[in-house]
Amino acid sequence: MDYDSDSPPRSWSIYNRKEITQRYEILKPIGSGSYSDVYKARRLSDNLIVALKEIHDYQSAYREIEALQILQDSPNVVNLIEYFWRENEDAVLVLEYLRTDLSFVIKEAKKNWENGITLGEVKRWMIQILNGVDACHKNFIVHRDLKPANLLINDDGVLKLADFGQARVLAELGFVREDNNLHEQNNSNEISSLQQAENISEIENACVETLENQEQERTDFKAESLDGTDNNNFEEGNTSCLANCTTNDMEDDPFNTSNSNDIEWNRDGSGTLTSCVGTRWFKAPELLYGSTDYGLEIDLWSLGCIFAELLKLEPLFPGTSDIDQLIRIIDVLGNLTEEFWPGCSNLPDYGKIFFEQIERPLGLEGCLPSCYSNEIRLIEKLLCYDPASRATAVKLLNDRYFLAEPLPVTLSELRVPSTTSEHDERSPKEWLDNNYIGSDSDLEEFSLSITGTDFSIRFS
Repeated sequence: MDYDSDSPPRSWSIYNRKEITQRYEILKPIGSGSYSDVYKARRLSDNLIVALKEIHDYQSAYREIEALQILQDSPNVVNLIEYFWRENEDAVLVLEYLRTDLSFVIKEAKKNWENGITLGEVKRWMIQILNGVDACHKNFIVHRDLKPANLLINDDGVLKLADFGQARVLAELGFVREDNNLHEQNNSNEISSLQQAENISEIENACVETLENQEQERTDFKAESLDGTDNNNFEEGNTSCLANCTTNDMEDDPFNTSNSNDIEWNRDGSGTLTSCVGTRWFKAPELLYGSTDYGLEIDLWSLGCIFAELLKLEPLFPGTSDIDQLIRIIDVLGNLTEEFWPGCSNLPDYGKIFFEQIERPLGLEGCLPSCYSNEIRLIEKLLCYDPASRATAVKLLNDRYFLAEPLPVTLSELRVPSTTSEHDERSPKEWLDNNYIGSDSDLEEFSLSITGTDFSIRFS
């Protein structure tokens, strides 16, 4: 990308940002992904330990700042202290530092705790997660990447939702809520035109201009409308698939680089959401079938998977591909039909992917044999095909399950691993090779049918 000669050169290293290093001592890197790097740092004015998140993607930076400012007073959402975002520079978010995450708690429990995570602990973790999700959904924010690694925990056992790079703010009749302002938090003397924005639309326009410039540089792919003319309208980028700092359980996308964006285009030129979000093991079926018309309910499916993993200490649906993910879900819940979800046949890929009829689905009881009926009942409220049937976070918080014995433990009684969380670099396939008894033979036999410009795949 070319910049005016008067513009400062783009800095891809936080260490070169004087407005940051004059206020924070960068201690060490603690996380890295395709679109962001995270550092542990100390604020020089009062020695407060913080996390600095340098985001290399404009779209993800804008979304994370937008969501975190709306949720600023939510006790179970990570706190955005301030941010630095100069023109032609990466956004750097100053976040409260939380030492570990729920995935590390699960890993520690499976490895070293004799009885795993107690039911009282599970309830306290779930209450905190539900409070965080309820705060998001009350503000029409869909997180789109809920998973244990994105649920950070401090030394006192307080759990907070984090990594909002894939989040969207939904409106009742649209996608982005337009009435929330991004209030400037950076009091540095070097405030750029982007930092002086008084509302979301100004920052969004800057993001749009930058993304359009990046798109012009791509020579290997160009989106065109049906009549062959260039289509200059876009909404959702494919960048969100790898936008977070924790990408250990996502497969590398060879078509994405740290400074490029795949723009999703509709044939009619209209903007839409994308199904390319989240982490496969926690993705709702509608996303796996390519839906671009979804809502807050995709987070509720992820909640069900997280709840089950807290009880089982293993992922509930550890698929090695999107097809394998669907196969694992169908083996447990049965085939997706209009009976279970009226309207499911309208999903983009529903008529393209076919699976053999499962006469006797395993059921959640079958794959969670050690769980009690009240736990199964709660998970069933979340892991159902029809999004409209999934229980909301606030309804679950009022469920009798959390009032029954054993009661939720206090925060001080929660066991938080003493060591710092280290992200597992193994791919889902490597995890399966070491942890899952079974094979991917169900992917070895399939038939492909092509009719005109359409196709379908049948798995057996």
